[in-house]
Amino acid sequence: MTTYFCTLFDNGYLIKGMAMMESLVQWCPDAHIFVLCMDQKAEEILTAFNRSYITCIPLADLETPELLDVKKSRGVAEYCWTLSPCLPAYLLENHPEVDFITYLDSDLLFYSSIQPILDEIGDNSIAIIEHRFAPRLKDREVNGRFCVEWVSFRRDEEGMRCLARWREQCIEWCYYRLEDGKMGDQKYLDEWPDIYPNCRIIEHPGAGVAPWNYEKLHFTEDASGQIKVDGSPLIFYHFHQFQLLANGKFDRLSAFYTAVCEEPVAAYEAYERALIRTLNAIRAISPGFSGGLRPFRIVAIRRWVQRHVPLPIKRFLHHFIRY
Repeated sequence: MTTYFCTLFDNGYLIKGMAMMESLVQWCPDAHIFVLCMDQKAEEILTAFNRSYITCIPLADLETPELLDVKKSRGVAEYCWTLSPCLPAYLLENHPEVDFITYLDSDLLFYSSIQPILDEIGDNSIAIIEHRFAPRLKDREVNGRFCVEWVSFRRDEEGMRCLARWREQCIEWCYYRLEDGKMGDQKYLDEWPDIYPNCRIIEHPGAGVAPWNYEKLHFTEDASGQIKVDGSPLIFYHFHQFQLLANGKFDRLSAFYTAVCEEPVAAYEAYERALIRTLNAIRAISPGFSGGLRPFRIVAIRRWVQRHVPLPIKRFLHHFIRY
């Protein structure tokens, strides 16, 4: 029985996206992943990669006149967020074989079987996951209680109704700022548990581990090298902020996170190995590929800004920067 997923990325996230998919299929061999290719380069390389578990969708196939209209006023990331609900809606409309679809962010890595998550979801119509902020970051919940990193919909009345409404909301407004109770694509999810009885909040401690919550968790490794979180297997980690550098090195996190607590090193080392393997596979297809590899100086400047510029100033600047 096939388990269907979807994601989206351009060539700048191709290395991360391919690493994510390879790890997913390792732990969910029956997975099939639909990839919305945000540019031609990503589509060309994925097509040449020739994996049976990947179906590429050109951006033009999904873009409607209303999407092309809102695209003019949104930054690259904002437009990707706008498409978060549009992609699963498109798939459920055009692929009758898909009864249940999960949207995944491209900057994840899977470390163990996803079956515990699927068992939790059961026959529910919708599944979402909380940010689970560490106590010192709890105030960030104002930007959204839930994270659009894993969002599932079933082809039933409630699932389709929720997805259609989310799609309409994101097309109407999806920007990188907190405004009138909205924030990107994610704050719309806050109301779902209250208005959709069959919305399941995923609770497995090894799902959705990320920089904003790892400091409150306890990481161990068993004799086989499996990473555990509070005694349960780590299922997937969200590599927010992670950068691949043009000099062959990596930039993991800003000091905002690491000054309080060191990142889970084993998880990051596994991710870096996966990215290196993926980059080598891509360069076997496209020699000299450099999508997503950032100059060290630019990343260093960004980290300085993250550490030293007061948050109110950064929030103010977000109103003028297309993200």
